[in-house]
Amino acid sequence: MRGVVLACGDAAGSLPPAGQVHVEPVPARPGKADVDPLLSPALVVAGTDADLAAVVLRLLRKDLLAETTVGYVPTDPRSAVASLWRLPTNPERAMRLALTGNDRPVPLIRDDVGGVLIGRGELPRVRGIAYCDDTVALRGEARSVVVRPSEVAAEGLVVTVTSGRLRRRRDVFTSRAFQLGCDPLVPISDGVPHPRPMDRWTWYRHTEDLRLVRPSS
Repeated sequence: MRGVVLACGDAAGSLPPAGQVHVEPVPARPGKADVDPLLSPALVVAGTDADLAAVVLRLLRKDLLAETTVGYVPTDPRSAVASLWRLPTNPERAMRLALTGNDRPVPLIRDDVGGVLIGRGELPRVRGIAYCDDTVALRGEARSVVVRPSEVAAEGLVVTVTSGRLRRRRDVFTSRAFQLGCDPLVPISDGVPHPRPMDRWTWYRHTEDLRLVRPSS
């Protein structure tokens, strides 16, 4: 069983029993002072995708990704992370998997302002030029650009560009990096809007993967 359960925000009040594992309440989207004293080779994060991203960011900053397994108990049934990696959203099943399951590597996505992306990134109402590696993914306008980690080990990102005013068109790209120059917009990472508009944005695959506890198939 994993050593510490970080119950983020309101998660502590709704968690199923965690057996002998210690549960530590922490704030939503916990920061350095909340997470670092509790870091363990085996962690479980209970909360939202944004909470998970905040904890993983601390592992990245402390250079502990390779040494730490991370289980996840999503409190939002619409969790993009749970959907992508087929994690249960039922609290009891999710806790059981997080505590007793095996970790398997998944791509960790970073941005160029020091953040990480675990489940879903979105760029709404884009006007600009975007590249997936060396391929032009967008030149002009798009309703949205959605980025997520790829399930294929050799890839990093899956990028979906939705364009068209009357008839929607979706173009899907895979790459290790996505780069955008655009009219100012607010990127959204794991449900959290960036604090200010940006006219350039990059998401790219980190050199180390995240050791996420997830089903084997």
